[in-house]
Amino acid sequence: MCCRYLLLQQHYREVLAKLGIRGAAEFLSRYNIAPGTAIPAVRTKPKGGGREVSALHWGLVPSRSHPDRSSAPLANARAESLVDKPSFREAFRARRCLLPASGFYEWENVGRTKKPWLFRWRDEQPFALAGLWESWRAPDGGVLESCAVITTQPNEIMRPIHHRMPVMLTPDQFDLWLDPLVLEPELLSPLLRVASATAMSSVAVSQRVNNARHDAPDCLAPAGEDEPDPGLEPQLSLGL
Repeated sequence: MCCRYLLLQQHYREVLAKLGIRGAAEFLSRYNIAPGTAIPAVRTKPKGGGREVSALHWGLVPSRSHPDRSSAPLANARAESLVDKPSFREAFRARRCLLPASGFYEWENVGRTKKPWLFRWRDEQPFALAGLWESWRAPDGGVLESCAVITTQPNEIMRPIHHRMPVMLTPDQFDLWLDPLVLEPELLSPLLRVASATAMSSVAVSQRVNNARHDAPDCLAPAGEDEPDPGLEPQLSLGL
């Protein structure tokens, strides 16, 4: 699963520059991005004519959901079932997006403690989380545009911590993932492979990140440095 991530302002700018997107709204660094919030997503414009950056709600609501939205939004989508699961099948074909990122967090169970770890490329370059998006219309006519992060099997660096990890796309994969003319799953599935563990780094970070409301640079402090009171709200596990 992926239930928190990090995006620095400079990395946001670099990803947009690689995609040729200009004039996008400014973005301030966020250090603890959680489901249920609006996040920047790059997608092909729904009516054609190039690419855009949109603020999408993290927690996908399928377009055919019941009007009362009684089911919980889907923060993650498993790569292995995108073709078969009705909630994701059409979005995988036609509504893919990129979620610019600098790193992501996952939690290790150590006794009764949740120990947060930060994962990113070893050279600390930006990347994008592979995502899907949907548009859902409420009974009152309002529209909710939402997205989910695609997850896959863990690599060697992730496996001791958790049984899932997000799909990390590199700049050379961006164009294919966003190409609206590419509809065949067999052309897209190779992009969903597990990231190379040797290209990644992991570091235990401050338990401040456990609190979804805490979004500040000290989330990146190494574990043990001025740790907060353990009474802080624990991190949310989505269990996918």
